[in-house]
Amino acid sequence: MEFVINLLLIAAGIVLLYFGGEALVRNAVVLARSWGISTMVVGLTVVAFGTSSPELAASLAAALSGSPAIAIGNVVGSNILNILFILGLTALIAPIRAQAQFIKREVPIMIGAALLLFVFLNFDQQISRLEGLLSVALLGLYIWFLYKSSTGESTEVQGEFDQEYGKPIQAGWPTYAGVVLGLVLLGVGARLLTIGAVELARAFGVPELVIGLTIVALGTSLPEVAASLMAALRREPDIALGNIVGSNIFNILGILGITALVQPIGLPWESIVRDLWVMLGASVLLWPFLVTGFRLGRREGGLFLGLYGVYVALLIRTAS
Repeated sequence: MEFVINLLLIAAGIVLLYFGGEALVRNAVVLARSWGISTMVVGLTVVAFGTSSPELAASLAAALSGSPAIAIGNVVGSNILNILFILGLTALIAPIRAQAQFIKREVPIMIGAALLLFVFLNFDQQISRLEGLLSVALLGLYIWFLYKSSTGESTEVQGEFDQEYGKPIQAGWPTYAGVVLGLVLLGVGARLLTIGAVELARAFGVPELVIGLTIVALGTSLPEVAASLMAALRREPDIALGNIVGSNIFNILGILGITALVQPIGLPWESIVRDLWVMLGASVLLWPFLVTGFRLGRREGGLFLGLYGVYVALLIRTAS
């Protein structure tokens, strides 16, 4: 009975996180466009970061509940899932070849953020408030970089974002109410998901880190799944890639940075080092496809999905 209750808590938490993230992103886009922000900046910041709002809510809830393994595992697991599973699935639906210059510049930043997390956890096995402040400051520089680089992007890529986010916009009280509703749903959903995940881990003797890397990571990444698949179906590869790369950067610099500012988090190095290597390896694996102009086709998508399957199997094997 307790097992069923925990599963229901996790399921309810994931549902609330999904709809909360959707409400937040949808209404935040309306607000940003009504304030005169360009469609590219909206797509690369408001949407990419907004789809990571469930990760932020879940990691904050886990850290404040005394479960740092779930907080860190959620981010690392989400980044791995974003590249290997979501981009792999997206490429199976519609082969991807990025045209945008900003994405080719963003991937090294994503790799750099992964390396920074490596350094933080290897140095003192925690992310302190000072390191959290540094991460948030670097996120601010990244947003400024996006704003500057988006102004020089090709008209074809600009048109892709205009088609997606360039509809006539007028914000009213329902928009602000939608933002508030999204935040409330995120908060409640994160709490339910954390309680269910922690209790499930304890009941089965599974490390909280493994729960964070799998169930929590998958549940909080549903907005990225939806956004990327819709972009693929609409033949908007730059939006799909921008969403994933931007979300991965925000996950490390924004989510772990903000979480550490509220509550410093840490893990023994030996418990997370394998997963950090997988996250870094997945990030590096993506780089050649974008820098050289190679297409991320169905064969490569299948390879990415296969690698993710191997990783999950390894997690299950080591946890049993």
